[in-house]
Amino acid sequence: MATAKLKAAPSAEEATGGGAKKPKKKILVIAGAVLLLLAAAAAAYFLLFAGGGEAEEPAPEPGAVATLDAITINLSDGHFLKLKLALQATAEVAEAPDGSKALDLAIDQFSNKPVDELSSDKARNLAKQELLEKIEKAYEGEIMDIYFTEFVMQ
Repeated sequence: MATAKLKAAPSAEEATGGGAKKPKKKILVIAGAVLLLLAAAAAAYFLLFAGGGEAEEPAPEPGAVATLDAITINLSDGHFLKLKLALQATAEVAEAPDGSKALDLAIDQFSNKPVDELSSDKARNLAKQELLEKIEKAYEGEIMDIYFTEFVMQ
């Protein structure tokens, strides 16, 4: 009698022709390409938008300080503010700046403010920063800082 040998069903690896390793390689290659693309995009972002692409403008050199006369500004509820300003010009400015614009901006900023809005250090520094921004704009880069040399409220 002839014995028939039963042949076992082919394994998954044999059925695909040993291709079970190829999809893993494809996935690794694709994942590597995606990671490389992400790294390139991140590098481009940091170079272009995070300051690495262009040199920052250097800070201006300080020049002369122009001290302005003290002014009295009416606050709300019958109070007043005696304010004396000094303007720090940049070194590029040949002559001392005219303080008229700065004083006018200070009057606009502080007029009719309640005393409690200017009493704390934090509030005063915030008001000073706002005034500095207005003055820098008005003087078109000729002024780099301001100083309160008197700030008395009553």
